Amino acid sequence: MGIADIISLLGGLAFFLFGMSLLGDGLKRVAGGRMETILGRLTSNPIKGVLLGAVVTAAIQSSSATTVMVVGFVNSGIMQLSNAVGIIMGANIGTTATGWILTLAGVKGEGGFSSATVFALIAFVGIILFFFCKKQAKKNVGLILLAFSVLMSGMQSMSAAMDPLKESQAFIDFIGAVSNPALALIFGALFTAVIQSNSAAVGILQALSVTGAVSYGTAIPMILGMGIGACAPVLLSAMGANRDGRRTALIYLYFNVFGSAIMLIPYAVACAMGAPALSAPAAPFGIAIANTVYKLSATLFQLPFTGAMVRVAKLTVPDGPSDGEDEEFEENLLDERFLAYPPLALEQSGKTIQRMASAAVKNLNRSLELFDAFSQEKFDKIQSRENVVDRYEDRLGKYLVRLGGRQLSERESLLSSEYLHCLTNLERISDHAVNLARLAEERHDKDVSFSPEGQADMNRCAEAVREILSLAHTALVSNDFESAARVEPLEEVISSLLERMKLGHIRRLQSGACTLEVGFIFNDYITNLERVAAHCSNIALAVLEVSDSAALQPHTYTKGIRRDDHPEFRRWLAYYQDQYLNET
Repeated sequence: MGIADIISLLGGLAFFLFGMSLLGDGLKRVAGGRMETILGRLTSNPIKGVLLGAVVTAAIQSSSATTVMVVGFVNSGIMQLSNAVGIIMGANIGTTATGWILTLAGVKGEGGFSSATVFALIAFVGIILFFFCKKQAKKNVGLILLAFSVLMSGMQSMSAAMDPLKESQAFIDFIGAVSNPALALIFGALFTAVIQSNSAAVGILQALSVTGAVSYGTAIPMILGMGIGACAPVLLSAMGANRDGRRTALIYLYFNVFGSAIMLIPYAVACAMGAPALSAPAAPFGIAIANTVYKLSATLFQLPFTGAMVRVAKLTVPDGPSDGEDEEFEENLLDERFLAYPPLALEQSGKTIQRMASAAVKNLNRSLELFDAFSQEKFDKIQSRENVVDRYEDRLGKYLVRLGGRQLSERESLLSSEYLHCLTNLERISDHAVNLARLAEERHDKDVSFSPEGQADMNRCAEAVREILSLAHTALVSNDFESAARVEPLEEVISSLLERMKLGHIRRLQSGACTLEVGFIFNDYITNLERVAAHCSNIALAVLEVSDSAALQPHTYTKGIRRDDHPEFRRWLAYYQDQYLNET
């Protein structure tokens, strides 16, 4: 084997691995993240889990990638540990699809019309779709066709480059050294752990088989070892996960180890009987069959014992003391593994911002309650919850910035922008809640009383702010366009109400009905509520920006929302004026 053959082999390997990666990316784009999202909403039926895991893995071309996702689901609390077992088993079946696809690389036709000709035609169609179609869906299909052609070209290049190896004494000696079943299994495991892809490892073995030097007696334990080696990237990804996340990765390891052990039994019997098939040269088609039989048998034997596998994993990673997290803070929702799947990452970001919004709303409502009846316990809880909101802002902000570096669709970019915009406003609302709580504490400590008129104004304003906060919260967590459209008219009414309160306060100061000490608290109270209303308005407008409503263009609405001739705005403005400004 000369230097040219080695370069050709390396080039073929590069095309092969790149084609596999590109094919998986293309299939994920076509799926639009739906497959990954469906995984997270799986029912508890293990058979459905096996089927779904097989389909998703066949689509994304990687059992390791599927299992890493599942580790993320369990780590985030989206999926129960018991539900993950079926997905893991199905992922091992789905990964065999690549081996069957690669057998096409060796198909030969008549009259010079071979598989290479077909792949060339597929590549030509793919490049036309990719470069000349304007719709992204067609471009994605073109990318898949191109990736498939690159994958197959790489497979053919590797096979052609490896053909001279059958004349190499060094190669023959190497194959002889690993013909020992134990060594073949270890070699397969180590090789797959290095390249981090079971499908790619099996594909390379298929290419190597064209030399005729690899027997089934050597190929089969290599395939069993490759199943074990595929666990390496999953185990590495679970190092920072919680207990159930680590248990999920261990279940994947146990499944493959037990599956390999199960298949070694008939293999050992065949070796003891001197089965002639084991000494026959392996072929790509036969390797695909052996790999599929191994994965199917492992699943069929272990499927009845999913509960036992979960118990073994829990014994390996036992329950311990509480992690000490704040009961309202769920950092695991933002799993780093989801960054590779933007639809999932955004879905989890949405759940996180909902929890952040609930904490901020609760804080503001509790702080307003302190003006009616101050409680040191409630005051301390507001301070503690503010720390939770700050942690959410820091964690989610960094997460969304990292997600922004990925390739996002237009809709995903808008959603990410909305979350970034809203989390800042939510954090500021919680800050104002703390400010109000401190004002309530100051009023309590100094035993300050407001005049009946001033107290009535404060109660009316608090009621309006509670309503605008509720509307903004509903708009954000439910993507409720109707609630969002009501925020801006109410915000204008609150501004008018606050101006009226300021004038009334000045009159009371001039008449001596209020003291300067009361006035400072009153003014700070008004200022904080005014800013809360403004932040609610910002949140509502951010929701409008990503609204799917065809009946209303958000930009047109936001530009004309304060115009007197806007019917929707006029209707709600009159409603809230009657509710908050016309009371006596």
